Amino acid sequence: MCGIAGIVTLSANAPSPSRNALLRMIGALAHRGPDERGLYRDQRAGLAHTRLSIIDIASGQQPLTDLSGSAWIVFNGEIFNYVELREELISLGHRFRTRSDTEVVIQAYRTWGEAAFERMNGQWALAIWDARAHRLVLSRDRTGICPLFICNHRGRLYFASEIKAIFAADSAIPRAFDPAGIAQTFTFWSVAPPQSVFHGITELEPGHVRTYERGEVRDRAFWTPRYPIRSDEPFISSVACSDDVIDAVRSALESATALRMVRSDVPVGSYLSGGLDSSLVAALGSQLAGGRFQTFSVRFADTEYDETSYQRLMARAIASEHHELMVSRQDIAEAFPRVIYHTERPILRTAPVPLFLLSKLVRKCGIKVVLTGEGADEMFAGYDLFREGKIRRFWGRQPASTRRAALLKRLYPYISRSPVHMQAVALKFFGHGISATDVPGFAHHPRWRSTSAIKRLFSEDMRVASSRADPVTELLDRLPPAFSRWTPLAQDQYLETKTLLAGYLLSSQGDRMLTAHSVEGRFPFLDNDVVELANSLPDAAKLRILDEKHVLKRVARSQVPPEIIARQKQPYRAPNALCFVGGGGPAYVDEALSNASIRAANIFDPAAVERLRTKCQAHAQGGDGDLSNFDNMALVGVLSTQLLFQQFVATRPEEGPRLELRVDVDHQHVSGAYA
Repeated sequence: MCGIAGIVTLSANAPSPSRNALLRMIGALAHRGPDERGLYRDQRAGLAHTRLSIIDIASGQQPLTDLSGSAWIVFNGEIFNYVELREELISLGHRFRTRSDTEVVIQAYRTWGEAAFERMNGQWALAIWDARAHRLVLSRDRTGICPLFICNHRGRLYFASEIKAIFAADSAIPRAFDPAGIAQTFTFWSVAPPQSVFHGITELEPGHVRTYERGEVRDRAFWTPRYPIRSDEPFISSVACSDDVIDAVRSALESATALRMVRSDVPVGSYLSGGLDSSLVAALGSQLAGGRFQTFSVRFADTEYDETSYQRLMARAIASEHHELMVSRQDIAEAFPRVIYHTERPILRTAPVPLFLLSKLVRKCGIKVVLTGEGADEMFAGYDLFREGKIRRFWGRQPASTRRAALLKRLYPYISRSPVHMQAVALKFFGHGISATDVPGFAHHPRWRSTSAIKRLFSEDMRVASSRADPVTELLDRLPPAFSRWTPLAQDQYLETKTLLAGYLLSSQGDRMLTAHSVEGRFPFLDNDVVELANSLPDAAKLRILDEKHVLKRVARSQVPPEIIARQKQPYRAPNALCFVGGGGPAYVDEALSNASIRAANIFDPAAVERLRTKCQAHAQGGDGDLSNFDNMALVGVLSTQLLFQQFVATRPEEGPRLELRVDVDHQHVSGAYA
């Protein structure tokens, strides 16, 4: 990954972009790209780039111009089919000066316009400035792997890979929380693009291209997910998981992994959690490595979360050079403030923290690129939420049935305080609205409702401000027209992708934790062809009765030890609230949760926070099992929000280092340049 930033004047009265502002912006993004930095500036626009060199190390400097010299690009990410696109462009008469995918992107845009993005298979956020046409084009990949934030302030448009770069550009840009973003976070676990948690800052939606040209703004989705409608014939065969289906999924995953291995000028390693997804990706990657292949795993001092035996089993099976990182509650507590600085949003789980620490180990071992299994659960129905939705719909057809309700015991066996372990609680929790099986969001409503309960901790001002719009209503009002015709599982998958994939998994647990230590993640399960294939499969290929990711398990039989395929599902988790309470906790927790700090931020009610903290501390001292899901989410959510307030609202974000520029093109002193 790299870091991109820019300033474009939208108003005739606005001054030209400041060189120092652009330097501050990429200084704030230095962690994303330590290898090279560059800057372009004219009277209307400024682009800046900080590079993590992966492809065409020798000649891939940015900002990069096309052959005309009037269009410039800054690009973050990778286009994995750039070789094929380059050959097609050469056949059309184009000439190239580099081997980089960045040059392919700008030439492709010159040739096909916005349709170029539909042809690209990769992960990216980019900006193209056409100085002659006074046109700015912003684009982001289909699933939102690479971030891109936008701020329109006083006649200027600011954009950057991270919000801290926008704040670094101009001290006059307001730094305040947006109640709508806070409300979304405490409903969906994260904000859903285009919403952010900061006032006046939005996030370009995944799969979108936005064009600013002579006072007009055009937004267009160049890709949207498609699923079979309920009456469609199943993909390939009427047999849900025929040999043809298995072969198609295997072939697509092999091709996706191969692209992400060979389209790199540096070695590629792999994360290995011990679950099916990362094990399958690591197995495919090791076969393509042709020699030394490094894998990386997190171990936990808390045995409830530890998956060491499966990680080691898989590492032995593929004979990888395996690296392990042991993480304790203290490690999580110590790293938490730095993690929040990188997430730039509140989080309700500490799960990003071990991944932050792991990426540091990856970089220490000389690896810049890792494969991960992210996306498999969304595309192949791996979450318990999908099984929960299926059980609740089955139960909802006969709400009085105790036998149907008993199926809930199949859910969440890995959570010590799961509601399914308490029958009366389970029936009340999962039975709420059980007859409304056709209501959009049916499977997600229990989670959204339980997470929203944290809003009881809000201050009176935040409660009023955040209640002006309902996050769930706004989300469901934006559903695509075909949504009601999709199968229930497809509906559940779509909503999971919209609310959690880009906003949390690919951001707080993905891009931000990787780039914090200058590491790029690659995601075979989010390859264009894999996604299209997965979305086209019949439901039973993905969720066969209650067997999640059924087709992936069939594919993995020749690649992954049977113990991993057959193991009880255990999603990646980490210790939560108990990291921050009890004796010997870090001093910053006392300060962040003090009455004065809570009142200064005015997001939460001081008395309510004190009651929550007292309860968690008493629990930690008594040692009686784990805290409730509500208590865990609430304490982590409050603490992360308070830290975010301290780091970005109450004080200016820390200023990044002054950087030497590899590319330095400054036309601003030329009167009428590209006029």
